[in-house]
Amino acid sequence: MLPTLAMRTLRSGDLVLEPQVAAHADALFAVLGDPAIYAYENVPPPSLDWLRERFARLETRTSADGTERWLNWALRLPADTLAGYVQATVHPDGHAFIAYILGSAHWGRGIAARAVQAMADELAAYYGAHTLWAVYKSANARSERLLERLAFEPAPPAPEGRFAIEPDESIMRRAANVPPARREPMGEAT
Repeated sequence: MLPTLAMRTLRSGDLVLEPQVAAHADALFAVLGDPAIYAYENVPPPSLDWLRERFARLETRTSADGTERWLNWALRLPADTLAGYVQATVHPDGHAFIAYILGSAHWGRGIAARAVQAMADELAAYYGAHTLWAVYKSANARSERLLERLAFEPAPPAPEGRFAIEPDESIMRRAANVPPARREPMGEAT
């Protein structure tokens, strides 16, 4: 069992990453209804009640067996607007699998890059993560560019036997505590 660690609110300039709770579901339900988000995978939440229940389950911050940390942050912009979320599953060996979703109205503004970097810094400093992994649909060039901009590199299809990716997916990794590559903004991912 992992020791209990309270999630912290993170900041990157005027972007605030709030530990996600069930109360975020109402505002995020509208964001997650954006059809552009699902051009490559997944489907929107089936109902607001379903999303509230899911977020409430994630508030445990650990897997049922107590071996993984489930960390989710809602992304709050100035004017009290929620733009999406970032999430990580941190394993006891220091590997963390990350994901992110941002409403298309907020793409191309550097928000996803700042949010993922703030999360990466927190995972390294506070949760002992040393390697970050991200899986995405290979056709999703926007997501690939975001990960490259954040210094992720292509990884083998089955990292250390953890899981197999689908034929239409790619996987990238990076050390948790490295700064992002210094490149011109190329757009954001969902």
